[in-house]
Amino acid sequence: MARKMLRDGETEAYDYDLFVIGAGSGGVRASRTSAGFGAKVAICELPFHPISSETIGGVGGTCVIRGCVPKKILVYGSAFRGEFEDARNFGWELSEDINFNWKKLLNNKTQEIQRLNGIYKRLLTNAGVTMIEGEGKLAGPHEVEVTQPDGSVQKYTAKHILIATGSRAQRVKIPGEELAITSDEALSLEELPKRAVILGGGYIAVEFASIWRGMGATVDLFYRKELPLRGFDDEMRAVVAKNLEGRGIILHPQSTLTELSKTDEGIKVVTDHGDVLVADVVLFATGRAPNTKRLNLAVAGVETDKTGAIKVDEYSCTNIPSIWAVGDVTNRMNLTPVALMEGTCFSKTVFGGEPTKPDYKDIPCAVFSIPPLSVVGLSEQQALEQATSDILVFTSSFTPMKNTISGRQEKTVMKLVVDSATDRVIGASMCGPDAPEIMQGIGVAMKCGATKKQFDSTVGIHPSAAEEFVTMRSVTRRLTVGSKI
Repeated sequence: MARKMLRDGETEAYDYDLFVIGAGSGGVRASRTSAGFGAKVAICELPFHPISSETIGGVGGTCVIRGCVPKKILVYGSAFRGEFEDARNFGWELSEDINFNWKKLLNNKTQEIQRLNGIYKRLLTNAGVTMIEGEGKLAGPHEVEVTQPDGSVQKYTAKHILIATGSRAQRVKIPGEELAITSDEALSLEELPKRAVILGGGYIAVEFASIWRGMGATVDLFYRKELPLRGFDDEMRAVVAKNLEGRGIILHPQSTLTELSKTDEGIKVVTDHGDVLVADVVLFATGRAPNTKRLNLAVAGVETDKTGAIKVDEYSCTNIPSIWAVGDVTNRMNLTPVALMEGTCFSKTVFGGEPTKPDYKDIPCAVFSIPPLSVVGLSEQQALEQATSDILVFTSSFTPMKNTISGRQEKTVMKLVVDSATDRVIGASMCGPDAPEIMQGIGVAMKCGATKKQFDSTVGIHPSAAEEFVTMRSVTRRLTVGSKI
């Protein structure tokens, strides 16, 4: 085992078998599983704070502290507005004046991420991992330098170094950019905005549009493309856009912001079409960049791409054999469960005697808009691009049972994409209530190579939305190889 190796001489020159820089999802998983294989492991992380910077962060990383978890809590909070509206036709006689206490939700959200931060620390301690608070950077192929909160510097050596520093939100370079916020600050605003402008068309933009609108704000969403959520199935993108508008969000496709300035009324926003708006808050949700600038990668010769992402091979090893990287810092597939997978594969490869490549095929994901979108496998467009035989597309659009009573004009849309030659389901998507919960099960089926015939032979759960996935019998359209959508 690695711990024995450290004592017996092969690696006795090193302080640790593994030193991990960054205690987010990938770093924590890799540390715990490596320690489970007997490795002597240390991990460093910046001091805790809900809003990150170059000198503050926290064990748990982006997902736990300023990402997935607090975002989902706010999504839950904002969804009640629609639930209250829908409740009236179910017999609930609610007062028109329903008050919302933003500070209470904010406080409860902060308490929860602090609780999770403590849990992550205990998980590391219980696994036998040494935790070091401070900013880590490379000092060589086998050496890490940690600047502690008091300014003191300590150096540690390790046979292997794993970089798992994640990514950071980016700002758009326009006049007045300092007046805008990123998702970090948006999750910890002291006051709930009444007027919000959001720039971006990805996950974060769409989710915060839903959150703030659900809490009663006026929301204007600006994005460069014709539809939000570039990279997702085009039909589903259109469904999401329609739902956003249906919930009262003002969409500005093929538009961007050119200037921000401070006025007595709020932040003056100028668009590339010459329109002028005034907002209480402007959110830049225009992507994230790998967090590598302060890692001192050059001292060890670690290569990066043009975005700053660390280049790795199929096993997450950099061009330096002793240095590895997982998670968003490598800019492969930037999802928390993927970072967890990469961290596990790393520890199996390096310390478990089982070289293991991360498998990026058929990874489900979700956009927590209201209602949410969830997908797994290929979109219709991706399937056609990769096709060697005709593609069969099955779709279903229907009014959910709940909406037939509430009167909400919002449909659920589902899609299956099938390879005609093998009958295998190669893509699935859904926009509607509970989509992520349903899609996780579809993901298991696709990972097992399920065919459309097997979907059709499965008995549905009635009444449910999920049963539509096993009752779509008629082909909506057949796409021939080489055709264009």
